[in-house]
Amino acid sequence: MTTPSSPPAAARGPRARITAVTSGKGGVGKTFMAANLAAALTRRGERVLVLDADLGLANLDVVLNLHPKITLHDVFTGKNELQDAILPAPGGFSVLLAGSGLVEYSRLTPEVRDQLLAVIEKVAPRFDRILLDTGAGISDVVLYAVSLADEVMVVATPEPTSLTDAYATIKVLANQQQRHVIKLVVNQVSRLGEGRAIRAQLQQVIDRYVTNGTGTPLKLELVGEVPSDVAVREAVQKRQLMLETIPGCPAAKAVGAIADKLIG
Repeated sequence: MTTPSSPPAAARGPRARITAVTSGKGGVGKTFMAANLAAALTRRGERVLVLDADLGLANLDVVLNLHPKITLHDVFTGKNELQDAILPAPGGFSVLLAGSGLVEYSRLTPEVRDQLLAVIEKVAPRFDRILLDTGAGISDVVLYAVSLADEVMVVATPEPTSLTDAYATIKVLANQQQRHVIKLVVNQVSRLGEGRAIRAQLQQVIDRYVTNGTGTPLKLELVGEVPSDVAVREAVQKRQLMLETIPGCPAAKAVGAIADKLIG
């Protein structure tokens, strides 16, 4: 399968900066990160849309405790207009939610490609930033969603399985999409500086074994490390945004710092 290295029509004219939030494996806090990062970016003055690009196994609605009557599935099938599917979320940003358990979105068909691209083209002029909350792994649906983004942010934890899968994802993105820079967030770190050490380890392996076919080395940019924090578990269980309910906790401050880096 081939994927474009940059969004084709979506790149024309004033438009949102599109950031894909992805991961090698599930359970690393990717969707929670996307939602809270959206709240942090909104607080910094950006108009933000989070698009749930995990089309078959969506759970952004669960994280935000939303109960949408209209989803991307309804837009794709022509049942509803796109505007009706854009919902306000806690934190002041907007969301486009996908349905869950829809087997027709488990593989990349020409229809899914065209529909997803069309949606992004339509909403991009209306926002400053779009966060694509992709599925985990390297399925063709995930890789196509990532290919539509200006930048990629991989979320990983210090667990060996997460780092192995993050490396595999980075390698595929470099090979297929000729990425020069991939951003890294290390979640659930147990000590300050652990994220920097993990980035250095991954970069060393990337320098040795990964090529993007352009002659320009792939740079792994650490944009933040988020500490293990009991406040995160509390927010997840309550289906609330951590930045709204416990904005002063260490994890919330770390997400705020990531937002500053993305803007700056």
